[in-house]
Amino acid sequence: MKRGMFITLEGPDGSGKSTIAPLVYEALKDDGIDIILTREPGGVKIAEDIRKIILDPNNTEMDVRTEALLYAAARRQHLMQKVLPALEKGTSVLCERFIDSSLAYQGVGRKIGFEEVYALNRFAIDDHFPDLTVYFDIDEKTGLERIKKGRDDIDRLDGESLAFHSLVHEGYKMVLERFKERIVIVDATKSITEVKEDVYKIIKESL
Repeated sequence: MKRGMFITLEGPDGSGKSTIAPLVYEALKDDGIDIILTREPGGVKIAEDIRKIILDPNNTEMDVRTEALLYAAARRQHLMQKVLPALEKGTSVLCERFIDSSLAYQGVGRKIGFEEVYALNRFAIDDHFPDLTVYFDIDEKTGLERIKKGRDDIDRLDGESLAFHSLVHEGYKMVLERFKERIVIVDATKSITEVKEDVYKIIKESL
């Protein structure tokens, strides 16, 4: 049996991943492609419980390494319980966020260190990297403006300073250089329809 393809969507807050992901998923399903849609942190009960802790705006006292460890723990559970079983039975997986988010947000944004967070997450995922990553390219200021306009609930990371999100943007630049062989960049400043079509074409051609 042919293994499924592991596809991730990455990008800074406000880049449109959560809006585009279900649209692309439905289009692929309509094409008869065997695929599931999931997200990080989350996707399974334990990981969703961890997500609530991480993103709770009341948890301001959380240590940065605790945050990194919680993300890695949620990632491991999600990978073992949902992602790998699907891939092994031939189902492709479309996942909003994965290891690249931790490298950008915790490694660089939280100043823990890119290599330190990379090592932690390699342990967590046992080198099960995505086959394809679509990166939603948008500057941090525009992304934050979108969040303020489009959401009533702002989570703990959304509420961080522009300086923090600027560091995250720099972290993603490092990710793009380090893993360029599996990453395709889309212009996330375009309309929802245009971005959806761009992402759909990239994934459809890869599948």
